[in-house]
Amino acid sequence: MSTYRVTHRTSYTYDGDVSASFGRAHLLPTDRPRQTCTDALVTITPPPDEQHEHTDAFGNRSTYFSVTTPHRALTVQAESTVTVAPAARPDAQPWEKVRDGLATSTQIDARGYVLPSPRLRPHPDVTAYARSSFPPGRPLTEAVLDLASRIHRDFRYVSGSTTVRSSPADLLAGGEGVCQDFAHLAVAGLRSLGLAARYVSGYLETRPPPGRPKVLGADASHAWVSVFTGGSWFDVDPTNDRVVDDSFVELARGRDYADVPPLRGVIFSDAKESVLKVAVDMIPIEGG
Repeated sequence: MSTYRVTHRTSYTYDGDVSASFGRAHLLPTDRPRQTCTDALVTITPPPDEQHEHTDAFGNRSTYFSVTTPHRALTVQAESTVTVAPAARPDAQPWEKVRDGLATSTQIDARGYVLPSPRLRPHPDVTAYARSSFPPGRPLTEAVLDLASRIHRDFRYVSGSTTVRSSPADLLAGGEGVCQDFAHLAVAGLRSLGLAARYVSGYLETRPPPGRPKVLGADASHAWVSVFTGGSWFDVDPTNDRVVDDSFVELARGRDYADVPPLRGVIFSDAKESVLKVAVDMIPIEGG
């Protein structure tokens, strides 16, 4: 079991006055079966006229805010303490058995993740890519791990090579992307085979090279895939080719990235340019 102090700071600066900013953030971890969040707080600067939190349709914590004081800088900082337990490996059932069981499953939540979503529409190339990992009778967990390994092996991680609107087909064609793209390809491929899969955003603890201190602000948001195995969910990280364990903190889950962006919103301004800076720290708490 691991405990972390997580700080996620997003700052915008503008070359002109902003008369109003309206935003919604998914920056506070939610309590899950093996994750507990305490001391969670979102701080907005300048002080907001309105700020409130609610739970969205996927069980995520969402923070809405509005700032109507003229400003040229806006900062959104989320802080939380999170304890994560190791994940148990689910029973290995043939993937077709899990797929067929979804039709009569009482897990309504899982059944909803079989359907296409706004950013993940059916595509024959995606189906063909995923199918190679799913021969008849193969245990689902084994097949998912193979799919994640292939994504890790077949595509290069290149920051800035894609956008938040890039599709899994774009990744297949271009051969490079980031964690969001790799998670999207896995989710879309699993759904194309009739399985329930969801997109998960969060953080992964990074460790500095031996003898080097951890650089503050050097951590980053991350994304991975979660697949329903018939009785529980199994999370895998295609970017790093590993099973999700207590080195990961889950922030939010949804059908795809569009459901869980860390921060989205609108501003009213004549400013021509803006600068965005993001700094994330995920600091282990010894004995936590």
